[in-house]
Amino acid sequence: MAADDYIIRQISVFSENRPGRLAAIAHALEEECVNIFAFSIAEASGFGVVRALVDHPDRAYERLTSEGFNVAFTDVIAVRMRDEPGGLFEIANLLGEAGVNIEYSYAYSGLDGGVLILRVDRPEDAIAAIRGAGKELIASSAFA
Repeated sequence: MAADDYIIRQISVFSENRPGRLAAIAHALEEECVNIFAFSIAEASGFGVVRALVDHPDRAYERLTSEGFNVAFTDVIAVRMRDEPGGLFEIANLLGEAGVNIEYSYAYSGLDGGVLILRVDRPEDAIAAIRGAGKELIASSAFA
């Protein structure tokens, strides 16, 4: 697979940090039959950023922008990691040694183990380092 096959389009939704905003986002996605695979919320000065991996990013974008949300796409990668102590260190250390900066990340754990979602400054270099170390990246097609 080419490096581009591992670049995942994440939606980032910017919203006021107040009661009911996450519910409004989730309800809009539910009505559009958009499944959320993973998400995180970050807060900054009264605003929140909801970052999500969804199965229909374009449909999510259209619906949320029509509801007045500010939505952007961000490229991320997903790497399978050991779901045990040291799993995160292994991936973070690998990228650090390759000179790749992790801008932010979040993770989820499922039946097949842990998955680390990464926004990095040099995705192609991160992909090469992860593949070179024999680690498993998840193709973007898994989130479609």
